[in-house]
Amino acid sequence: MYFNFQRDLAAFLQSEYGVQGLDIPAELCPPEFSGELSISCFVLARQLKRNPMQLAAQVGEFLRSHADILSLEVVKAFVNISLAPGALMRDCVADAAALQARSRLEPAERQRILIEFSAPNTNKPQHLGHVRNNCIGMASASILARVGHDVVRVNLVNDRGIHICKSMLAYQRFGDDCSPETLGKKGDHLVGDFYVRFDQELRKQIEELRQNDESLREKDSDELFLQTEIGRAAQEMLLKWEQGDEEVRALWEKMNQWVFDGFEQTYKRMGVEFEHTYLESQTYMLGRDIIMEGLQRGVFYQRQDGALVIDFDDPRLGSKVVLRSDGTSVYITQDIGTTLLKQNDYQPEQQIWVVGDEQKYHFQVLFAILKALGYEWAERLTHMSYGMVNLPSGRMKSREGTVVDADELFDLLEQLAGEATAERNQQLEPDELQRRAQSISMAALKFMLLKVNPKTTLLFDPQASIKFEGDTGPYILYAYARIASMLRRAKEELKEEQAALDWSLLDSASEKRLALRCAMYPAALHKAAAELDSSVLAAYLLDLAKDFSSFYKQCSVLNAENPTLRQTRLELSERVREIIGDGLRTLTIEPLESM
Repeated sequence: MYFNFQRDLAAFLQSEYGVQGLDIPAELCPPEFSGELSISCFVLARQLKRNPMQLAAQVGEFLRSHADILSLEVVKAFVNISLAPGALMRDCVADAAALQARSRLEPAERQRILIEFSAPNTNKPQHLGHVRNNCIGMASASILARVGHDVVRVNLVNDRGIHICKSMLAYQRFGDDCSPETLGKKGDHLVGDFYVRFDQELRKQIEELRQNDESLREKDSDELFLQTEIGRAAQEMLLKWEQGDEEVRALWEKMNQWVFDGFEQTYKRMGVEFEHTYLESQTYMLGRDIIMEGLQRGVFYQRQDGALVIDFDDPRLGSKVVLRSDGTSVYITQDIGTTLLKQNDYQPEQQIWVVGDEQKYHFQVLFAILKALGYEWAERLTHMSYGMVNLPSGRMKSREGTVVDADELFDLLEQLAGEATAERNQQLEPDELQRRAQSISMAALKFMLLKVNPKTTLLFDPQASIKFEGDTGPYILYAYARIASMLRRAKEELKEEQAALDWSLLDSASEKRLALRCAMYPAALHKAAAELDSSVLAAYLLDLAKDFSSFYKQCSVLNAENPTLRQTRLELSERVREIIGDGLRTLTIEPLESM
């Protein structure tokens, strides 16, 4: 609660009904009713166990005599309020420090939270799906930190396995000792080329098998993998890697380093950072000892074929193998070990995984196993799932090379942003044009991916994302830059002239609505953090930018009727600039002072 009338009303109702911790909900009033704020007595009635209509009448009666209330109306179970301008501005925007302080949770509510995201494979460059993962992970971590949590960002890179061997084998056969330096190509792109080259050769050999043996024509390609020469060779390479073969390990280290160097460039362009990066090659053996200890305690049992299994009470989970009959680990085994490793390394009160929604079952099983093993912290594990990013032509397929490559996407958006910026300002120097194009393009991309709920499947449209109008990142950047430009102009024109402030002068509907929107910023941050939903903050920033645009059109700022009104409107504009800037940075988007 941030209005005096809310605090006073809460005290009155708590005294009347003998309750504590009462929350007075106040939302923006619907446009068809008079007033700026609306109190829903349906919500209050549930807290007080009273009739909503009767409660609305009682609330209205109490507030009619409140010093901050200009007028009110009771409509069924709703009390619609118009606040005195001075009181509204005092509680909403006059105290900038108080507004920012409300953005942070109380110390008792803050936690240490570990969030894992990105998780690329070292057999190919990052694509649009990774970009969405990175954007969601960084923004979520930033939002959580902004409200006061202690956040640790980690990455788990899948740098081993049959998929890595596919790129390595193709390089051995078709690479001719090339390197990123000799070809002038990013290392992750070069390795990705060989992953595609392996798949092309594999498809060719599978087709030959099917042509030579009719009985194989209906079999799935995965079933035929080890019947091909190149498939068997890849499997043999994996076994050599696991046995520590020096030649295989040397090639693996060299090609992985190429990919890591490429990833670093991609991450730098996006502003992606981690406190720690775990490597699957260092963690894939973890978990086995935990499984064996669980077997002794009866959490798991051994099947007749020798595999270790867990049966879940929940029929939707069924049974799960945790160690194969030959004693080797499965994915869930190493995930159990890695989760325990992260818990021991950082002691978080919550762990979050940013992973696509197709892995929902995997995480349900992982969390259920950890609970069965008796880890108390297993109750606070969260799979933050997100939907797929689709192309107009369909789904992306890495093996076939039909992906939206992250680096190529950045280049395309930067080109589009540069063209749009040059059209608007033809006097810019090339270096400044490039700097703005880089910022605008990344803002466009990030906002496009963050403005929708993470669970939503997204259709990627680069042309729409870069527009300076509509629900886009460039639109919000422009709102910020326009306010910054106006404030610079005011400083230059007014020089040392500094009029007094009188918040009671701001009594128009657009001024009041803008101030109220500013006051809602802490609530938007808290909701975005609690729901792990960046779209809450993105939507708030869009609404704030639109409300400022309406205010700017209806209320003259620099040419206001008198110096006091001008100074007060400038101060309101400054508050909007501060909030938009802080909100963009919280979404990991850097604002521009000029556009």
